[in-house]
Amino acid sequence: MQLHFYSEVKTIAKELRINEEIRTREVRVVSDTNEQLGIMTLHDAIRAAEDAGLDLVEVAPNGSPPVCRIMNYGKYRYEQQKRDKEAKKKQKVFQIKEVKLRPNIEDHDFYVKLKNAQRFLGDGNKVKVTIMFRGREMSHPELGAALLERFAKELGDSIVREKPPKLEGRNMTMVIGPKA
Repeated sequence: MQLHFYSEVKTIAKELRINEEIRTREVRVVSDTNEQLGIMTLHDAIRAAEDAGLDLVEVAPNGSPPVCRIMNYGKYRYEQQKRDKEAKKKQKVFQIKEVKLRPNIEDHDFYVKLKNAQRFLGDGNKVKVTIMFRGREMSHPELGAALLERFAKELGDSIVREKPPKLEGRNMTMVIGPKA
């Protein structure tokens, strides 16, 4: 008799019910070799699973009657976790890196910031370019817009402008990303 109680597993296995957790009178049973065993009472299905040394797992609870499969639940859970881990590895995570400038930045400093942005873009990250205004510099937002345009032109065709230059309070920002 092999009964498993996995309380922490329910989230991983998408709320699959096993053995005595199944709450219907009759179930459609599929064997571990994908053979249709037909519609049985829950008690008979659990007994058939126990005779095979396996678990009865409800795989399609919305069916009429619900579909249950005789399988090794621990092994199924392990395989599911492996698949989830592989899928997570294949996801590309984008980070937004920020480069901050001032409207009256010197050329050398500008090119240092540009080089940093190129490195970030080369790593596959998005870059948020921020122009910070202080005091009376706020009366000339066109200088910030011109600086952001120059920044984008210097990067050339290797970028995509994801968010155009926009004034937000005392900062003007633009978001760029690498061309796919």
